[in-house]
Amino acid sequence: MLGRIRTTLSSLAQNWSMTQKVYRLLPLEVAGFFILGFLVLFVPFFFLLNWLTALLVALPAGLLAGTFWFSRRAMKAAYRQIDGQPGAAAAVMQSIRGGNWAVTPAVAVNKNQDIITRVVGKPGVILVSEGPSSRVVPMLANERKRTARWLPEVPIYEIQVGNAEGQVPLTKLQRALQKLPRSLRGGEITEIRRRLDALGNAANSMPIPKGPMPTSARQVRRPR
Repeated sequence: MLGRIRTTLSSLAQNWSMTQKVYRLLPLEVAGFFILGFLVLFVPFFFLLNWLTALLVALPAGLLAGTFWFSRRAMKAAYRQIDGQPGAAAAVMQSIRGGNWAVTPAVAVNKNQDIITRVVGKPGVILVSEGPSSRVVPMLANERKRTARWLPEVPIYEIQVGNAEGQVPLTKLQRALQKLPRSLRGGEITEIRRRLDALGNAANSMPIPKGPMPTSARQVRRPR
């Protein structure tokens, strides 16, 4: 038990240090949100009931507000840390919780380290590229044709990750996936994954970026 607490605190400290390197005013921001969340409940409960009740209600609210803001900053800092590295999009998608997403990194890689990652989920098959549009468009087209031969009736979507016009920034990738229409059920997803396993991939030739990747406020709230 003590070992788990130490591990959690160590992970939290690493996330805090990593986030503060990107956001220098992080302590002031978190403190500001704590005070704001605290006062929103403390003031009315103080006047309506008593100071002790107000304190007991307002403290958790302040902690929740501060933790919420820290988790948001930590996630953005983690994205910025890996943004531009080969495999960054795959790392983000593998960190998504819920939604039954099956991520296969590097199903196609070229000499410039432009990557196509295949994702299977309720929308169907999503091909996610990393690299300039001029180079990844032909790769996406080839992978789409290859996938369609095996799954002619399954919807196939394409998402280009990047900062150029028409591309999806890394920080908005999860939102872009979640906005896609839902077409498949759990059993259908499993069958599609089984059929696509035969296609193989180049995952062994392209490592996924390592490093902190907080996925939700729950992760940074564990010590509480």
